[in-house]
Amino acid sequence: MKILCTTVEQLPAQLPPDTRAFTFNKSAKRENVGTIAQGWRGSIKRKGYAPSPACWDFVQLCLSVCAADLACLRTSSADGWTRTIDLTVAMAEPIRWQPLTSHVERMLKVLTGDYWTLHFVDGGQLPPDGKPKPHDSDCVSLLSGGLDSLIGGIDLVAQGRRPMFVSQLAHEDSEKQVRYATILGRSATHCQWSHKISFGGQRETSTRGRSLAFYAFAVLAASRVPGQNVEIFVPENGFICINPPLVPGRMGSLSTKTTHPLFIQQMQELLDAVGVQVSFKLPYKFKTKGEMLAECQNQVQLNQLAATTTSCGRYRTYNRTHCGRCVPCMIRRASFLKWGGPNKDTTNYVHPNLSGSAKSSGPDDPMAAALAVLTARDKGIDRFLSSSLAFASPTERPYYRNVLGTGLDELEALLILDGLL
Repeated sequence: MKILCTTVEQLPAQLPPDTRAFTFNKSAKRENVGTIAQGWRGSIKRKGYAPSPACWDFVQLCLSVCAADLACLRTSSADGWTRTIDLTVAMAEPIRWQPLTSHVERMLKVLTGDYWTLHFVDGGQLPPDGKPKPHDSDCVSLLSGGLDSLIGGIDLVAQGRRPMFVSQLAHEDSEKQVRYATILGRSATHCQWSHKISFGGQRETSTRGRSLAFYAFAVLAASRVPGQNVEIFVPENGFICINPPLVPGRMGSLSTKTTHPLFIQQMQELLDAVGVQVSFKLPYKFKTKGEMLAECQNQVQLNQLAATTTSCGRYRTYNRTHCGRCVPCMIRRASFLKWGGPNKDTTNYVHPNLSGSAKSSGPDDPMAAALAVLTARDKGIDRFLSSSLAFASPTERPYYRNVLGTGLDELEALLILDGLL
C-alpha cells in the first residue's frame, strides 16, 4: 500500500502504480486524489500562527499518517489486520527528518501495529507566517469531551495554571468541548481543529493512528505559548494508558496504544531530535479513573459536569448514547462506583446493567473483563499482565503494576454489583 502526501504543485502528472495521493491544504481536483486539511493553513495564519519549520513538518507528518491509516484497509492485508504501508511525505525541511526515518517507523509500529516505510522528500508546504497575537496561556492540555480530559482541565485551573485547550472537532462532542473550556475560563484560547481528510472510496474503521492528529494540533498550539519546553498535558488514566489485553486474543495493536507511555516517549524523543521544544506529560499515568474522580481538585465542578462527558467506544453506533457494556463504558461505570457508590452515575446507558446485556457485534467486552478479573484473582496479577509492562523501567514498573491491579479491582466491583461475578 503506497501513499503520497504532497502539495498540489508537486503532485506528479502521472501517479506511480498502486499509489494513492493526498494534497495538503487545497484540492487537486483530480480523481483518486484526496485532500488533507483543506483551507486550514490560511485559517491558522489569520489567527496568528507562525510555527517553526520543524513544528509544521511534524504536523504534516502526523496528518499524512492519519490519511494513510484511513485509506489503507486492513482487510486487504495478508492476515486481515497487519498492513505494510509505504508513505511518502513532502516536507518543508526533509533533511532534518531523514536521519530519523527508522525511529518514526518504529514509533508508528507501536501505535498502529503495521509495518511502515517512510520517505521524507522536498516539496512540502512552508509553515504559515501569521502575526502572533498575545495571550496568557502557560501550557497546553487536550480537551476531548471525555471524563479524563475534563478532570485534567479542572485540576490545571485549580492549580493556578492557564491551559490552552486543544480539541479535535467531533460532531457529538464539539459543543461539550466549548462548554467545558468556557466554564473553566479558557474559551478565548480554546482551539478546535479537524484534519479534514477527504477522499473517495471505503475508509478503514480501526483508526489506530487517529491520536496523531490530536498530538499535531497540540504541538502547533504550543508554538503560540511563550517560553521553552512548553508542557502538553495528556489527561488519561493509567489503566487506559497501558490498555492491557483483557484476554490473550487482544494482544498488540488489537488494543489501542493511543496514550501508551512507550509511544509517548518515542514521540517525545522524535520532537527533541528535530528541535521542537515541547514536553508531553501523562499526569495520571499512575492513577485509575476512579482515583482521578475521587482526587479531582474541584469536586463541585466535577459533580456538575462528570455525567455529561463522553466515554463510550460505540457512542455513534447508539445514536450518541453510552452503550454501557464496551470497555470504556465499564471503566467509566466502575470509576463512578468507586467515586460515590451505585447511585453516583446519572449517565444514560443503553445497557445500565451488564447482566443479560445483549452482545450486538464485535468482542464480548463484559465476558473479557470477567475473565481478566478471574485470571488475576486465581493466578495473580502478574499472570494477567504477562508482558504488558516489559516497556517500563524497573523504577516505574511497580507503579504501573499497582494502577493496573487497582483498575481491575474497580472493574471487579462493577461486575459483582451487576451479578456477573
